[in-house]
Amino acid sequence: MYFEAWDALDEVYQLMDQDDRFDPVVISLPRKLTGQLRYADEEKAHGFFEAKGIKHLRFNMGGSDSSNQEVLDALKELKPDYVFANYPWQRNYQPAIRFDKLTSFTRLAYVPYFSLAMVEEPDDEPGGGQVGSLVATHLYKQRLHQVASLVFTQDKFVKEAYKSTERGDSYVHFTGSPKIDGLFREAEQGKASWPIKETGFRVVWAPHHSYSPHWLNFGVFSRIKDDMLAFAKANQDIQIVLRPHPFLWGTLTDRKVIAVSELEAWRNAWAELPNTFVDEDGSYAELFLATDVLVTDGISFLGEYPLITNKPTIFFENEGHWPFTAIGELAAATSIKVATFSELEDAISSARANGLPDKAKEIEQLAKASSPFPGEAAKRILEQVYLDFAGPNGPTALINTGELTELPWELVPGREPFQD
Repeated sequence: MYFEAWDALDEVYQLMDQDDRFDPVVISLPRKLTGQLRYADEEKAHGFFEAKGIKHLRFNMGGSDSSNQEVLDALKELKPDYVFANYPWQRNYQPAIRFDKLTSFTRLAYVPYFSLAMVEEPDDEPGGGQVGSLVATHLYKQRLHQVASLVFTQDKFVKEAYKSTERGDSYVHFTGSPKIDGLFREAEQGKASWPIKETGFRVVWAPHHSYSPHWLNFGVFSRIKDDMLAFAKANQDIQIVLRPHPFLWGTLTDRKVIAVSELEAWRNAWAELPNTFVDEDGSYAELFLATDVLVTDGISFLGEYPLITNKPTIFFENEGHWPFTAIGELAAATSIKVATFSELEDAISSARANGLPDKAKEIEQLAKASSPFPGEAAKRILEQVYLDFAGPNGPTALINTGELTELPWELVPGREPFQD
């Protein structure tokens, strides 16, 4: 489970915990993200849930053992009816608890960790058809998508894409995103948190982790990091909180965008300044509500920040990034676009002197498009889970119990047409 995006599952868990029909259990597990050499971070997940007051079990047996059969055995002892996942990439899960292992004794329900499908990604299969050319295959043809009993999506085009598979879309439900609903709630509550004690103009810098024309190509951190450091040194009455994407550091070094020694030197120089901070674990909604300006190169925060704050971002747009979807274009339209560091400086200076421009109409359009059933996503998910569990033994249940002898080609064990 990708605990950094727990907000995709939080309301689902909270509603289940209050509902006599359900008995939810949260578990903290090791995982391995890009750039990490071993399965780890269970302690981080544990600390996250402790801080939120969420009761949970700790499955951290076997140390860094990549297979970790003990975790699978402990999970089997719980006899869960469903295992919820918010993150679909198999390689980040220990082999013993990957999706084919889980479907041998339970059902899987998938609630995506991201809030909006904002980028058009080329279909990697020839003849994908009209829908396939608009929706990236990794959004509906990974192993989790294939073997899950239930899939919940916030995008009607993604649901349509499932129709093109041999299994179809009968198990896929267009519910909207609990994460978006959560953002609106946090905005209404207005709770703000800022990690620097001194007063000053507040800037959040939120860089993405994509650095190649081969994959998204939004990230500009490597290009502007030294300029941003110099800007922070020269403007110590401006406070800058760096909110990196969780994959940022690992991707930079793993893909050899920046040498480990160079990145360490930069991070040390950033940490030494009195007006800078790196926030990797706090509530980003609370952080956003406390800030004056958000600077980002994409992707999710470009849509989420205006929904939380009703203010535009400053979008440092990388030339040649992959094209936006329709909802991505709506998100980009809420922003102030810059293409050079000089333009970024001017935009920050203008915002400080005159405030941000009014983008209320654009933000309203984005809000309507991103929330098809306002405030109802988690409730709709619960009802579909209950209906699936209480319903007759249809194909989905038979697949999960192994009673269906002839599986659709996409569900044959070991068949994985898409690898992330």
